[in-house]
Amino acid sequence: MTNVDRILIVRLGSLGDIVHTLPLAAALRRGFPSARIDWVVDERHHEFLDLVSVINRCIVWRTRSVSAWRSIGGVITELRREHYDVVLDSQGLLKSAALARMAGGRRVIGLPRTHLREPAARFFYDEQCSPSTRCHVVELNLSLASFLGVERGPWEFPLEVRDTITCTDVHRQLDVGTGQYAVLNPGAAWPNKRWPPERFGSIARRLRMKHGLPVAVIWGPGEESLAESVAAASDGAAIVTRSTSLADLVAVLKSATLLVSGDTGPLHIAAALGTPIVGIYGPTNPDRNGPWAAADHTVSQFAECRCHHRRSCRVTGWCVGNIAVDAVAEAVDYRLSAIS
Repeated sequence: MTNVDRILIVRLGSLGDIVHTLPLAAALRRGFPSARIDWVVDERHHEFLDLVSVINRCIVWRTRSVSAWRSIGGVITELRREHYDVVLDSQGLLKSAALARMAGGRRVIGLPRTHLREPAARFFYDEQCSPSTRCHVVELNLSLASFLGVERGPWEFPLEVRDTITCTDVHRQLDVGTGQYAVLNPGAAWPNKRWPPERFGSIARRLRMKHGLPVAVIWGPGEESLAESVAAASDGAAIVTRSTSLADLVAVLKSATLLVSGDTGPLHIAAALGTPIVGIYGPTNPDRNGPWAAADHTVSQFAECRCHHRRSCRVTGWCVGNIAVDAVAEAVDYRLSAIS
């Protein structure tokens, strides 16, 4: 195995992609137990990395509180000070690859051209890894560790789950104590990933009436009105949570009986925690981005979608809107029946 003392992971965002990179960090820690492993991340997501035990330091690139280009010089100076042996770019964008190169490490390793979101990123790498034939993005990220000689092992998600006041408050609102409840997540950064709120409301009613599960609707920045629309359509079956930090979100999802969500950060956090999932997929591929537990279930329009992996659809009607309530309800029944 390559002798490595200082490693930098470059994965700036998004939240779901960061979750999918956690097994890479865990594998690197397993392969290089005494190495310093740092992670450079966009400031919108640094709170999440505070819950990750296997990294030594999170280096934050400020892109919201100040102009990204005003802060980049300080980030590069900070990275160069560490003299990394290896810099791994798991994002595959021009900005992440350029940052990996400017970090000043001895080796800059990235993904091959066929797996890059922006193929020109490859010109910033010294070396490119060779992914396995499995197409899930977690396996793609793990190929970076394999390139350094780390043996493949089970996927590990080293997330700390903290007791939070907000999680306790959710339990109180639902009157469940430590009992069972379901979570609905109607939001997503891509509008074309969002299943209509009235259909989520129908699922909430079914969860309450058929399965006896109270329902909490979670929401992210700018999504509170969307969550309220779900609750309004549920005829009292669902409540809307308060604003949650990422630590709150992890705690709420860890103790949930089921999550129903589109392809977005909370779904991937729930998958990492082992929470049962029903995923609703439109323009993205559940084989690549979906939950990986054998019992988890996805309802997908990806095969029919005309705008694969596009944030902005070229068509008037989004494919996710073609997913019927009955199809998701059937998936919910199937998933809950598999819980021992």
